[in-house]
Amino acid sequence: MSIPREPDPAQLIMSILISRDSILTSVRQKLEAEFGEIERTVGPLRFDFTSYYEVELGANIKRWLWSFKELVDMGSLVDIKHKTNEIESVHSSGGKRQCNLDPGLMSLWNFVLATGKVNAHRIYLGTGIFADLTLIFRSSSFQPLPWTYPDYASVDMRTILNDFRKDYKWKLRNKPTKNQV
Repeated sequence: MSIPREPDPAQLIMSILISRDSILTSVRQKLEAEFGEIERTVGPLRFDFTSYYEVELGANIKRWLWSFKELVDMGSLVDIKHKTNEIESVHSSGGKRQCNLDPGLMSLWNFVLATGKVNAHRIYLGTGIFADLTLIFRSSSFQPLPWTYPDYASVDMRTILNDFRKDYKWKLRNKPTKNQV
């Protein structure tokens, strides 16, 4: 029999797709109000893997990746996705989003994105949200899976996430124990 136990907290990583730099500061402020201080930023990065988002966001989409200082409970992914959906709604105009926020949780073993889209490899978490196992950590690096989006499967993205994982691993090693608090 397995005995349930709480896993280590996860590193919250946010992917932001945006074509209008003018709302980036507002998006950042709202995300920090919800999830705490952003510790590390990478971007802007080119985003030319698909034209899927151009209808809503416009042309010349750029991506930022932000990691947050505080680790989060792995069970919080549903709530995080609902909060990012609210922030996207605030930054909508004429029924179109002006930003796309994709929250992901990083553990030592994998990187999981939250989505509202059903697919065979996604696990339903509740209230319309699924967990998308996007990358697994094997052989000293994040590795894509057959269904991993091409942008997340890219060497550049995996290099960035491997760097974020080093920061996360350091946090886990240096977090205070219950006796130190």
